[in-house]
Amino acid sequence: MTRFRLALKLLWRDARSGELTLLALALLIAVGGTTSISLFADRLQRTMNLQAAEFLAGDLVLAGPAPASPQWLAKADELALSGSQTVEFPSMLLENGEMQLASVKAVSASYPLRGRLKTRDADLQDESVADHGPAAGEAWIDKRLLPALKLQLNDTLTVGEKALKVTRLISYEPDKRGDFYSFSPRVMVHLDDLAATGAVQPGSRVHYAHQFIGSEQALAEFKAWLQPNLNPSQKILDIRRDRPELGSALQRAERYLGLSSVVVTLISGVAIAMTTRRYSERHFNTTALLRCLGCTQAEIVRLYAVQFLVLGLATSLAGCALGWLAQYGLFQLLKNLLPETLADPGELAIVYGIATGLIILWGFALPPLLRLQAVPPLRVLRRELEPLPGSGWLVYGLAASVVAGLIWRYTGDPKLTFAIIGTGFAVLLILGLAIQGILHLSRRLLPRLGLVWRFGLRGLLRDGRASIGQILAFGITLTAMALSFNVRSHLLDDWRRQLPDQAPNHFAINILPSSLADFQDDLSRNQVPDSHFYPVVRGRLVTINGEAVQGRVSKDSQGEAATQRELSLTWADRFPEDNQITDGAAWQADRPGQVSVEKKLADNLGIRPGDQLGFTVGDAQLTATVANLRSVQWDTMRPNFYMIFSPGTLTGFPATYMTSFHLTEAQKNLLPPLLKKYPAVTVLEVEQILQQFRTILAQLTQAINLILYFALAAGFSVLFAAVYSTLDQRIYEGALLRTLGARRSFLRSSHLIEFCVLGLSAGLLATLATESILYMLYTRVMQIQFQAHVYLWLALPAVGVTGVTLAGYWGVRHVVRQAPLRVLRR
Repeated sequence: MTRFRLALKLLWRDARSGELTLLALALLIAVGGTTSISLFADRLQRTMNLQAAEFLAGDLVLAGPAPASPQWLAKADELALSGSQTVEFPSMLLENGEMQLASVKAVSASYPLRGRLKTRDADLQDESVADHGPAAGEAWIDKRLLPALKLQLNDTLTVGEKALKVTRLISYEPDKRGDFYSFSPRVMVHLDDLAATGAVQPGSRVHYAHQFIGSEQALAEFKAWLQPNLNPSQKILDIRRDRPELGSALQRAERYLGLSSVVVTLISGVAIAMTTRRYSERHFNTTALLRCLGCTQAEIVRLYAVQFLVLGLATSLAGCALGWLAQYGLFQLLKNLLPETLADPGELAIVYGIATGLIILWGFALPPLLRLQAVPPLRVLRRELEPLPGSGWLVYGLAASVVAGLIWRYTGDPKLTFAIIGTGFAVLLILGLAIQGILHLSRRLLPRLGLVWRFGLRGLLRDGRASIGQILAFGITLTAMALSFNVRSHLLDDWRRQLPDQAPNHFAINILPSSLADFQDDLSRNQVPDSHFYPVVRGRLVTINGEAVQGRVSKDSQGEAATQRELSLTWADRFPEDNQITDGAAWQADRPGQVSVEKKLADNLGIRPGDQLGFTVGDAQLTATVANLRSVQWDTMRPNFYMIFSPGTLTGFPATYMTSFHLTEAQKNLLPPLLKKYPAVTVLEVEQILQQFRTILAQLTQAINLILYFALAAGFSVLFAAVYSTLDQRIYEGALLRTLGARRSFLRSSHLIEFCVLGLSAGLLATLATESILYMLYTRVMQIQFQAHVYLWLALPAVGVTGVTLAGYWGVRHVVRQAPLRVLRR
C-alpha cells in the first residue's frame, strides 16, 4: 500500500506539472476515436441491418414450399419473437375477357414486421403508407393489372373462387423479391381469404414465408435451434445471403469502418510511443534517486506500471465518454439521411473501448518505460549517464502485435491482416535501413553547405536513431491516412460505378428466341438501352468429379442454397465487364464443354479449375470442365450467373433470354403495350429496391467521410507529440546558440529546414509504403487490377512537408523566445 500511495502521489505530481498532458491527450484521442467509431459503426451497422431488413419484411425469415411446423412457431413464441406469414403462388386471372398471369400474395394481419407498404389511388398522385396489408375481402394490386384486365379501382377481381374488391394500387412492397413468385404483377390479399380462393391445392407451386423480429439474442438462439430441424427445401434467409447486392455493400462498409478504427488506433499509438519516450527521459533523474533510496529494478517497473494502469483506466473512461458523445454528434449531423428509427448504442462498445485503451497504452508505451528500470543510481552524480535503449524487437513486436490483433478483431480476415501488417512492416524495415544509409551519406555534404543549412541538417544527423524514429513515425501516420483515404475513394467510386444514374431498374425474363429480335428492335426504337441479352437454360448441378454434390455442401450454406434448386445457366464468348477471372484461364470461344464458376460458390463446394461438373437439364445429362473461377459483383443490378458455359456447350437445350434496362419515368408507359405484344415475357421492376439501396449507400458514404476526420485528428496528435518529444533538447540548444551570438532568425530558419527535410523524407517513405500495401491489397485480397497512383507521389510529400513544418514551427516557436540565462540556470 505504501508503494501504491507513492505511485499515486507521483502520478498526481506529474499531472499537475503537465508531464502527462500529451500522453493523456494521445490516449484520449485513441480511445475516444476508437470508441466513437466502434459505437457509430455498430449503431450504423445495426441501423442499416434494420433498414435492410425491410427487404425481407423481418429480421429473420423462414422460407420454403411448406408452412412452418407448429412446434417451430411455439418455440418462437417461447423466445418472445413476433411473427407474420406470407403465402405466394402464381395464378391466372380472368376478367373482362382478358387473361393475365399474376403473383398472388396472401399476408397475415401483422405483415410487414419491418418496413411499410405504400399504395396509391386511381390518379396515382397521393401515396399512402401502411403498416399492414389489405383487409379481408379486399385486394391490393399492381397498377399494371388495370390496363391488362381492364379494371378500375373498386371493381371486383376474382382470385380462384373468391371475389375481392380492388381498393388500392401497390407502389412499394418491402420484401419484393427477385424470384419466380415476384416476376408477375402482384395481387395482395388477406391470409384469411386464402382458403376461400381454393387456389392452393395439392401439387400447387406455393412459397411459404414466416417472418420474425425480436432481440438479437433471441433471434440467434432461434436460428441455432431451427437450423438442424430444417428439411433440404427450407432455408433461413438473411440480408447477406438473400440480398447479395446489399450484403456485399454492407460487408465492404463494415471492413472499412473497422479499418478506420485501426488507422486511428495506429496513429494514436505512434503518438503514445513518442510521448512516453519523452516522459521516460524526463524521469531518469527521479528514477535514479529512487534507486539510491533502495528501490530495486522490479519495484521501479511496478511503480510506473501502477501509474500507467491508473492513468489508462481514467483516460480510457474519459475517452469512452467522449466517444459516446461524439457518436451522438455524428448521428445528429446525419439525421437527415438516416432512418427515423435508430438502433440503440451497444454497451459492449464501452468495454471494448476500455480494453482497447489499455492495450494501446501498454503495447506502445511499455518499451520506453522499460528503460527506466535500467537507470543507474550513479546518474544522481553523473547526469550524462543514460540507460541503454530497449530491444528493438520488443518495440516492433508489441506494436505489430497490437495492430495485428486489432485488424483481425475488426475485419476477421487473416489474409487481409497479413497483407497489411506483413507488407507494411517489411517496407518500413527496408526503408528505415535506407534512410539510415542516406543520413550517413548526408554527413559528407555538411561542409559544402551554408551555415543555416548545416545547422538545420545537423539537427537530423546528430541523433540518427531518433531521426529515423521520427521519420518512421511520420511515415506510418501518413501511410495510415493515405490508405484510409485511398480505400475510401475506391469504395465510393466502386459504388458509384455499380449504381450510376442510368442503372437498370427493370428486368425482362422469359423472352422467347422467336421474339428476341423483335424485342430488341422495340427497345432500340424507343431508345431504351439494355445491358445485354443473355440466354438462360434451367439446370441443376448434381456431381463434382463424379461425386454427388450433396456430399460437399454444409447446412444453410451458399452451396446448399445453389444445389437445392435449378440454376440459370448461360453461355457467352466473353464475361460481363464486372466479372474478373481469379483462378484459371479464359477459354477459347470455339471449344465447347467448358464452364466458369462464381468464386464464392466454388470455394464453398471445393471446386477448382480442371474439375468435372455434372448437370441435369430436364431429363438430359451434361458434363463440363471447369476452366476458371470468376468474381461476381452482385450489386450491379444487371444479370449475373453462377455458371457461364463456353459457346456450343448448351446447344440443343431449350433456352429463353433475359436482360435488364433502364426506363425513365416518362418511358414507363411503354411497358403495358410491350407486355401486351409479348405475353410470355415477364418484367420485374426494381426501382424501389434501387432507390432504397442508393439511400443506404448515401448514408454509408456520409459516415465514411466523417470517420476519416478522426484519422486526421489523430494524425495531428502525432505531429505535436514528435515535436514535443525533442522540445527540452531544442530549448537547451537554442539557449546555447543564443549565448554564442546566434540570432532568432537563424534559429527559425534552421528549424524550418530541419522540419521540411523531415516532412519530405516521411512523405516519400509513406508513398512507397502506401503503394506497396495497396499493391498487396488489390492483387492478393481484393483481386482487382493495380495501377500506380501518381497523385500519391505528389500529394504525400507535399502533405508531409506542409504538415510537419507547420506543426514543428508551432511547437518550437517558444524556443527562440526563451531567455538564455534562465534556461542555463534551470
